[in-house]
Amino acid sequence: MKLTEETLLEKEGYRLHILPSKKYKTINIVAKFKAPLKREGITERALLPHVLQKATNNHPNVRSLQSAFENLYGTALSSDGSKKGENHVISFRMEVVNEAYLNDQEPILEEAFKLFHEVLFDPKVEGDGFDEAIVSREKQTLEQKITSIKDDKMSYANLRLMDHMCKDEPYALHVHGYQEDMADITPDKLYGYYRQMIKNDMLDVYVIGDMDQAAVEKMTDQYFSRSGSNNDDNDQVSVSKQVEEPAEIIEREEVNQGKLHLGYRTNTKFGDDDYYALQIFNGLFGGFPSSKLFMNVREKHSLAYYAASRFESHKGLLLVFSGVDPKDYGQAKTIILEQMEAMKKGDFTEEQVQETTEQVVNQLQETMDNANGLIEVLYHQMLSGAEMPANELIDNIRKVTKRDVVAMANKIELDTIYFLTSNEGGE
Repeated sequence: MKLTEETLLEKEGYRLHILPSKKYKTINIVAKFKAPLKREGITERALLPHVLQKATNNHPNVRSLQSAFENLYGTALSSDGSKKGENHVISFRMEVVNEAYLNDQEPILEEAFKLFHEVLFDPKVEGDGFDEAIVSREKQTLEQKITSIKDDKMSYANLRLMDHMCKDEPYALHVHGYQEDMADITPDKLYGYYRQMIKNDMLDVYVIGDMDQAAVEKMTDQYFSRSGSNNDDNDQVSVSKQVEEPAEIIEREEVNQGKLHLGYRTNTKFGDDDYYALQIFNGLFGGFPSSKLFMNVREKHSLAYYAASRFESHKGLLLVFSGVDPKDYGQAKTIILEQMEAMKKGDFTEEQVQETTEQVVNQLQETMDNANGLIEVLYHQMLSGAEMPANELIDNIRKVTKRDVVAMANKIELDTIYFLTSNEGGE
């Protein structure tokens, strides 16, 4: 398998990544704004994408802007915020029909670029701030999202695990921001933060699809250039942390099902030599239905409604999630810890390593078959400084041996055990 050939160009205030491919009938444009994770500004960053997508100076209300997108054959725009290690990334994604497939040959792509530019760089402004009604409405929506996290007990338990495990680390910051910040966020202050973001964030623009590269480069120069921004890499590096003594946290709420989440430190991140072994380790430990956590905690002992693990690629964390009856906390915790010890001792077969390797490879190939998935893989590689062709990436995964997995397992340290239980539940 070969990755689409990527052309990387340093431009005025942004980096352009062009990925020509005849595989897709649409053209995908993704703009990624990256800044160090900081408590000050995290709520503004959660709010901004929603405000920007509601109105521009040329399309001053939601209906007008939606109509403009619909007139471009249903061009779609979406956004999200995410944490990549100790950094925050706001992604805007636009999918445009390829005009080569249209009978009337309208210049759809350039109109889409123009509209994308309006959303990002020419939002509706009143005086020295954003539209007050839009900001008020989006603040209310975000506030509801923040408060509703507590209703999703699995997400809430993960949030609380990070609060405890990564205390005093930027990674602990909540990606949706904080309710207590809302009162101080005025249209003027939000617009002021937006102007800082537009000037100072690291901006990467990806374009993937069947296109005229020269024409696309000309369009991006016209619609994404940022004069006055040198687009310096502002990466905030995750620091490795050694665990002195694992913490055990028990919190009580009105819940029927306890949430037992464990946080481990791998101190292995995307781009490290043993990252591939971590991928196989996670598959064997809790990443697939054939894993130790699923087969032992859920199937064999019937102690969990679900039991799985995942790892944070840019932070060096391994997280275990399980839903258990509050009365089974002690037994479930013991069996989860036993599965980690079994991994450290090499209690798995070469055949299981090979089966898991193929599952990991298939998962990666499925991700890269999707335009946005491919962009995410390439962006991860760029952030880590470990860029390589797909065949080399897959070869490195397939080279992982049982010995490599055992060595990886023995690097992993338990940091925090978090249990969200009922008011009556035991410890």
